[in-house]
Amino acid sequence: MSNRAVLEVIALDERDAVAAQAGGADRLELVTDMAADGLTPSRETFAAIRAAVDIPLRVMLRLADGFAVGDVDALVHVARGMRAEGADEFVLGFLDAHGNPDLVTVERLVAEVEGCRWTFHRAIDRAADRDALRKQLADVPGLDTYLTAGSPAGVDDGLPVLLAEAARRGEPGYEAQLLVGGGLRLDHLPALRSAGIDAFHIGGAARPHGWTAPVDASAVREWRDALDA
Repeated sequence: MSNRAVLEVIALDERDAVAAQAGGADRLELVTDMAADGLTPSRETFAAIRAAVDIPLRVMLRLADGFAVGDVDALVHVARGMRAEGADEFVLGFLDAHGNPDLVTVERLVAEVEGCRWTFHRAIDRAADRDALRKQLADVPGLDTYLTAGSPAGVDDGLPVLLAEAARRGEPGYEAQLLVGGGLRLDHLPALRSAGIDAFHIGGAARPHGWTAPVDASAVREWRDALDA
């Protein structure tokens, strides 16, 4: 089982969560408002999903569209509430006006969710310098994953970057797992798997009828089978 690839699926509610787990998802990313690329869900939604499934849940910490933090005090309050509700894995990532990581905000949030593992999300794809960002975040506690397409435009565009970063796994700043998502298709998997990439994130691909319809367990199963092949 040690070389089984991780499949993370976006879930908006418990119906999504149950279908994703049934299809073979290993972990869920919990968000609301995909029109804004995914914001923090309510505590009630988290609690309902936590009661419905037994796989790990990563909760988005983000209150506004874009990669600037907005009201950091409000976000700290939200993080504290999610922690109190029992959330123990998170997704976050913020950039300053120059495209550098917003370390002050990241460190405030990480202090709030001390001891928890977390993903730095696709803000990395908008960073002024990906390598510098990774090195600046290398010692922040709990960071174990980068969700990235390799490019703001998606995996088609970002594939060379993803393959190059996979080849650096284990170097300073490159210890965290690469979780590939953002326009990811099944036909990308052979190149990514052969590069040693072992974690994949799907949203729309788990919803053949669009974001207004729930996650489809059979669509998730198709990904699970492709990754296990």
